[in-house]
Amino acid sequence: MSINVYSEVKDLKRVLLHRPGLELENMEPDLLEELLFEDIPYLKKAQQEHDYFAEILRTNGVHVEYVTDLLATALSEDEIKKQFVKEYLDLSEVKNQYILKALEEYLLSFDTKGMINKIVSGVRINEFKLKKENFSTKVRMNKQFYLLPLPNLYFQRDPIAFVGKGIVINKMMTKARRRESLFMKYVVKYNKDFEGTPIYYDMNNHFAIEGGDVLVLTDKVLAIGISQRTEPEAVEILAKKLFFETDESFDTILAINIPKKRAYMHLDTIFTMVDNDKFLAHSKLESSLLVYVIKKGEKDLEVIEEKASLEEILQKYMNNGKIKILKCGGEDEIAAKREQWNDGSNVLAIKPGVVIAYDRNYVTNTLLRENGINVIEIPSSELSRGVVVQDVCPCL
Repeated sequence: MSINVYSEVKDLKRVLLHRPGLELENMEPDLLEELLFEDIPYLKKAQQEHDYFAEILRTNGVHVEYVTDLLATALSEDEIKKQFVKEYLDLSEVKNQYILKALEEYLLSFDTKGMINKIVSGVRINEFKLKKENFSTKVRMNKQFYLLPLPNLYFQRDPIAFVGKGIVINKMMTKARRRESLFMKYVVKYNKDFEGTPIYYDMNNHFAIEGGDVLVLTDKVLAIGISQRTEPEAVEILAKKLFFETDESFDTILAINIPKKRAYMHLDTIFTMVDNDKFLAHSKLESSLLVYVIKKGEKDLEVIEEKASLEEILQKYMNNGKIKILKCGGEDEIAAKREQWNDGSNVLAIKPGVVIAYDRNYVTNTLLRENGINVIEIPSSELSRGVVVQDVCPCL
């Protein structure tokens, strides 16, 4: 499979998804903060909404891939499967050797797809008994899970990002999500469809970066958020890799420094591209950011701190004087806050001027239509509790 991502809005051909599963059934209120959720989606309804979304993509000519299916293919050989389990348990920070050995045996007792589903859903303490116990195991078992579930696997855009002809395998900021990147690490390494795909950032790097902060604006320009989840050092490493170690056409990165708080978690939650010359953004975005322009110099990076408005900066570096930014919720301050809370400024473009958006954000959707954007609405009573529309990973 050839990767080819040089725009957020060009005709989308292939995406990577995760269908919500039993990991949601293993969430409970005491775990919400640790697992980075604010509510518990109802699984049956969330799956119905996901399936509707996936079918909309297929109806519009987009091929849907599921990350767990790709991983199952990659783990077809026993030795690779064992290697994956060991690395996964290491990332899970299982410190007790008795528990570590028991988990390894338990996971490998499943067939490959069953093992992957178990890893995603989590392993409860009551699922099996240890062959040997001591003081430390008793203390470690005074909880509900050997392995916590991965409810954030919904957000496929975050652990990985496809940029140009390659892939960015991200070092996730939070412990709750760090294991997710391992899935695509093995897919790229062992799935023949991805053979030869260049890796532009690796999860073993020290500095965190998440895919929701990486937007491909043109074949020359990227926008990357410096956010609660992405560190400036990671942006610098990625910029040097793209500019000086690949044959990619990118020569400019707009590093957008956004507030380090949950409401501005990733760049794509407050700023998305909806057409070649139109963006949708958080109504307060302009007053709360700083933009650094990173250019490819002769031997090193050149950095400029831009003082102009975001609209003017985009017009300048995208070489398009018609760039326009639309505000989530329009001019209605209450609607703007309400719809931003429900990811109103986070939509998915499947072709220029055609986006998929949550139906509940009707003020923003009306504004988009008034500005020539075709909005395809999807139901969102459960998906909007934990999943954002943009969190599919465009790979072609």
